[in-house]
Amino acid sequence: MKFDVAIIGSGLAGLTVALHLACDKKVVVISKRALLDGASNWAQGGIAAVLDSHDSHAAHIADTLTAGVGLCDEAVVRYIVENGKSAIDWLIEQGVPFTPDAKAELGFHLTREGGHSQRRIIHAADATGHVVQVTLEQKVRAHPNITLLENHSGVKLITRRIGRTQAETRVKDVADSDRRIDPLQCLGLYVFDEVSDRVETVLADHTVLATGGAGKVYLHTSNPDTATGDGIAMAWRAGCRVSNMEFMQFHPTCLYHPTAKSFLISEALRGEGGLLKIPTKAETDAGQRFMQHYDERLELAPRDVVARAIDAEIKKRGLNHVDLDISHCSPGFIEEHFPTIYARCLTYGIDITREPIPVVPAMHFTCGGVVTDLAGCTDIPCLYAVGEAACTGLHGANRLASNSLLECLVMGRSTAQFIKRQAARTEMRMQEAVSDWDDSRVADADEAVVISHAWDEVRRLMWNYVGIVRTDKRLARAQHRIHLLQEEIEAYYRSYRVSSNMLECRNLIQVAALVVQSALSRKESRGLHFCQDYPYILPKALPTVLTPNAGFR
Repeated sequence: MKFDVAIIGSGLAGLTVALHLACDKKVVVISKRALLDGASNWAQGGIAAVLDSHDSHAAHIADTLTAGVGLCDEAVVRYIVENGKSAIDWLIEQGVPFTPDAKAELGFHLTREGGHSQRRIIHAADATGHVVQVTLEQKVRAHPNITLLENHSGVKLITRRIGRTQAETRVKDVADSDRRIDPLQCLGLYVFDEVSDRVETVLADHTVLATGGAGKVYLHTSNPDTATGDGIAMAWRAGCRVSNMEFMQFHPTCLYHPTAKSFLISEALRGEGGLLKIPTKAETDAGQRFMQHYDERLELAPRDVVARAIDAEIKKRGLNHVDLDISHCSPGFIEEHFPTIYARCLTYGIDITREPIPVVPAMHFTCGGVVTDLAGCTDIPCLYAVGEAACTGLHGANRLASNSLLECLVMGRSTAQFIKRQAARTEMRMQEAVSDWDDSRVADADEAVVISHAWDEVRRLMWNYVGIVRTDKRLARAQHRIHLLQEEIEAYYRSYRVSSNMLECRNLIQVAALVVQSALSRKESRGLHFCQDYPYILPKALPTVLTPNAGFR
């Protein structure tokens, strides 16, 4: 299969790139599951942008920089923030039905979330991601220039060597401005078709990684099952640098219930007055608020602060969870602003208009990723990364709430604009460099239990040793065991035909190794990375950058 552009991932970043390119290019969107089975579809809160005269770009930039604790790239922050309104305007043009507010300047309701100094979160009730994704999915499915490959998993990026003089990187190099990259060029990728149970070759002039984050590397996560770090792992194996992988954001408030799976309680609920309290069944301080002991911003402190506060209270008091209470607001207000959360909690016997919601922190967002510039370019020409798979410099050491969907929109359009300006490669040059996938020397897997055990072990290992609060001793233990798991999964990969579970497990273990190596490299506590051995913050903020050819795999 040959296309102008291959996009791996069907979340907001991937669909944005596709729709901005489809008028001029032949595009394929490769989705691991169905088109709506990604993290974007689960996003509740909304999209942060300056949409009101009481707000300003300077204020949004300042809030982002504060949350990022010195590690944000200010030029990137400025670019994305200043392009926020045009990105929202584009969604409105596509027909996204944001929650209206006749009194607002733009005509839409704006809410506020932790870390924001103003109301600037435009939303569609409490199911923004789903509403946006459904709208764009309809556009993508109807477009004649877009081919959809659902139930296809990325296996390996296809690269070839080019002349050293052609391989100068466009990416900002945070470590060495004179460094040259390996002389590679991306030609597309191999994908595994779950329906036909075979690996297919997809050739493309440009390949875009929009595969999302790696939430499933942890035992408890708000992410869908598809969030296995596929793009990050594939880019790393191909030769791309990754940055800031130690900054894994734990959302403070996921529903705690024995039968609930990965259900997030939006930060907007705290933005509209939700209070964190000690559970009523606790022996002491039952029903009392506790955030005043941790931060003057109380429930509206940034996510890392709130997550650590909840974690501390749970451990100190021997609790299973804390309570998030919005029952002091009127039932009508709650049902209007949080219909999804209200309905979902009711299915578990929790009426949030009358009682608090039991919540615990869970892994939520991957702040690091594949190093890119403002055009989405990675270290390998013709390979791009957009959205949660990328590390642009926007999030720094901690993502500001609702900046993620904004980044998908702005960077998706920026990457599409850059691709439009590039000349197409010739068909002959493409075909010369690529051969089909060869599985003639491997066998069918005889023990799938090996994969399920490795999958379970790495996630428990990461939760227990590389969680909200870390120590070098725990990290070293995790690193040792992860290296053994890597050896096991690589031997399995070389010996047997690929499957979706094998590919995801291999990618999870690779991402886990990157997270642990990054965490061990940081000798301070900054943002989302809190290490008891180094509880202070260093005067100079430096990103963690890992390079594949620098001896680490």
